Amino acid sequence: MSGRVRTRDLPVFPVTADPVRPEVPPNVSAVDHPIDPEGPEDGPRIGLVTLGCDKNTVDSERMMAALVGHGARVSSEVEGADVVIINTCGFISEAKEQSVEAILEACQLKEEGRTRAVVAVGCMVQRYKNELAAEIPEVDLFLGLTEMQGLVPKLRERGLIPDAPATVPNMERSLRVLSTDTPHTSHLKISEGCDHTCAFCAIPHMRGLHRSAPVEELVREALELERRGVRELNVISQDTTWYGRDLRRTAVRDAGPGGTPAPTPLLPDLLRALLDGTSIPWYRLFYMYPSGITPELVELLATEPRLLPYLDIPIQHGSDSMLKRMRRPERQDTIRDRVGRLRDAVPGLVLRTTVIVGFPGESDREFEEMLDLLREVRFERVGAFPYSLEEGTPAAEMEGHLSEGEKRERMTALMDVQREISFEQNEALIGRTEQLLVDRRTPDDAEFVAEGRTRGQALDVDGITRIVGGTDAPPIPGDMIEVEIVDALEYDLIAGPVRR
Repeated sequence: MSGRVRTRDLPVFPVTADPVRPEVPPNVSAVDHPIDPEGPEDGPRIGLVTLGCDKNTVDSERMMAALVGHGARVSSEVEGADVVIINTCGFISEAKEQSVEAILEACQLKEEGRTRAVVAVGCMVQRYKNELAAEIPEVDLFLGLTEMQGLVPKLRERGLIPDAPATVPNMERSLRVLSTDTPHTSHLKISEGCDHTCAFCAIPHMRGLHRSAPVEELVREALELERRGVRELNVISQDTTWYGRDLRRTAVRDAGPGGTPAPTPLLPDLLRALLDGTSIPWYRLFYMYPSGITPELVELLATEPRLLPYLDIPIQHGSDSMLKRMRRPERQDTIRDRVGRLRDAVPGLVLRTTVIVGFPGESDREFEEMLDLLREVRFERVGAFPYSLEEGTPAAEMEGHLSEGEKRERMTALMDVQREISFEQNEALIGRTEQLLVDRRTPDDAEFVAEGRTRGQALDVDGITRIVGGTDAPPIPGDMIEVEIVDALEYDLIAGPVRR
């Protein structure tokens, strides 16, 4: 490749020193644990690189399954691939730049004759397709989110996958190819898009308004994941509490004036269907806006042990004036109310949240109000991220943007507060027996035999539990064992197996 394209040539991608990741447990680097190739031995090899959040991971796994069903051999490894596909992220500046760099690296492989074609898909392409096509003409195919169903036909047209009917009948075809190094843990994306209009967020521009997936399709997907060894299923969306509200609106509209709307499922109905339709032992709920947490949902969490006593409830700030400027649906009173109801009803509940530091106009007083709320509520887990200006959002046009230095200072102050809370919460667990899901074995000469997570630790975004020896046969990934917490660090735990 000529090397003429640089991210600085793409002015639509503003640079920021640090990522801000509201609402999303992030993974803005590519999958770095290549999966074993899956598909027919003689099929064309396709390497798919995933950038962005866990929702992008689900999209990639669905693409992989479709490609396998049409005769391709897929993995997350680009070396030796006939076609390299980059599933881009367009959420924040850093993610956009990483997406562009990944595309350029793939184009370099093409120029060197090490791959036949480069395809870019996903969020960033949805928003910036024309600009990307003009700046990086070496890419063979750009497909936004609304066009990704055309991936297989487009690859066929170019002779990059077999020009023949699907090699696997639809009813026998996998819905997804698991692509992480912890296949016992996966994600179930229950809806697409978002109806909220948060001032800092560009997701509605890329993924559109909220659309719920049908219950029966989600149960089928969960059951397939269970059959493939998934023991922990993370329920995700942009606002998980919003599930089914679009279906209800449609039912009301279809019923007409004075008519009786057809019954439609909401989140508690979906969760009951998943529990009834599968035997997956752990369901973990993410992106639960506090205002959408209903008494019915609280009761369900309190009575269903397979719904983990762990909830991700993004608040984004702790000052009412800031929440108003951010166009968030909650205020302090709502946050306190929902947290109080949950803690009263669910023993051992672990709460995670995310907050943004340095939103335009954030004053010293408003920042202190956020710290005060964190000290009061004592979230066990907090993800804090500096504000990142996103083109086309209301916040981008606001006055009072803080310097990167000011954001860093506030980040440090906030994490100092949360680090102390986290350590105190972890220390209180010493001596308790916890169920643990093993994620990986450690080398034979390591101090610990394995690493895993308790019910209060989510993959990638929270701390881990390191397991000391004490068994003749060390646990293997995917095992569920009982451990006793023997020591605590600021974010991680140390545990030993419980002997029976």
